[in-house]
Amino acid sequence: MKAATQGAYGGPDVLELTDLPTPTPGDGEVLVRVRAASLNYADWLFLTGTPYVLRLAAGVRRPRNPVRGTDLAGVVEAVGPGVTAHRPGDEVLGEGVGAFAEYAVAKVAKLVAKPAALTFEQAAALPMAGLTALHGLRAAQVKAGDRVLVNGAAGGVGSFAVQLARHQGCVVTAVCGGSDELLRSVGVDDVIDYRSRDFTREDSRYDVVFDNVANHSLTNLCRVLTRHGTLLPNSGRGGRWLGSLPRIVRGTVTSLLVSQRVKTFLSTANTADLAELVALAESGAVVPLVGRTYPLAQVADAFAHLGAGHARGKVVISG
Repeated sequence: MKAATQGAYGGPDVLELTDLPTPTPGDGEVLVRVRAASLNYADWLFLTGTPYVLRLAAGVRRPRNPVRGTDLAGVVEAVGPGVTAHRPGDEVLGEGVGAFAEYAVAKVAKLVAKPAALTFEQAAALPMAGLTALHGLRAAQVKAGDRVLVNGAAGGVGSFAVQLARHQGCVVTAVCGGSDELLRSVGVDDVIDYRSRDFTREDSRYDVVFDNVANHSLTNLCRVLTRHGTLLPNSGRGGRWLGSLPRIVRGTVTSLLVSQRVKTFLSTANTADLAELVALAESGAVVPLVGRTYPLAQVADAFAHLGAGHARGKVVISG
């Protein structure tokens, strides 16, 4: 099979299209013929191998798994031992291993049926970013009437966060650069263009700030929260060695000193939450926003676009 592989850590130029054996599904796994796969910022971190702490899990000198990609949508090609939830020919979406390839293996526990209402590209855009937004808002315990600000609202996680917050009856402010029309089309109440306005210097206060960018200090972000508001820091950006870990530690300490909460959260795929997202997408309450699509042969170009930091919606590999 064709797969986009990396033999070393680095930029998009380390990726090349190569021939690899088609993987075999193990217990509780299925083999998926990948029809679409989306990029996440986590893919960029593992491509570059930064922060260096990631290499303890991914491989110190070079990646143990040379094929990047987690989010996928496609057709089940074969099933492993003990699998009864899916069978060959089923259309599925979820998280797998090595999705930037013609075939990938995925655990049944991280897959759900793809609805006919979604294209393969939309379905592939849903899992990691949608779940991160869902789990973050759940951690913040948002409720109807809450004022929610999403920093980095036009990106993958942000575009889902604004829609999920609106679905829950929140008043949503989106911070982005020149994506007013896109975000207002999904029901955002107010859009702040960071190029001309700094929301941390304005008088508005929010019950929840969902920060996907980390371009403001924790002190300034907490300043725009209500007395008992919640800050959700969600960014992999940070130092070369430890990434966002120092910022997370500072956030935990800050929570002990102020009335607001700095809430860190962990997002992992599971069928129940994937099914919830799929139901919302099927009903039209959430629309996966696909920004650009690339063929598998141009996966390096897709990473370059993502790494530039100005992607709108999700970047998807379509095949």
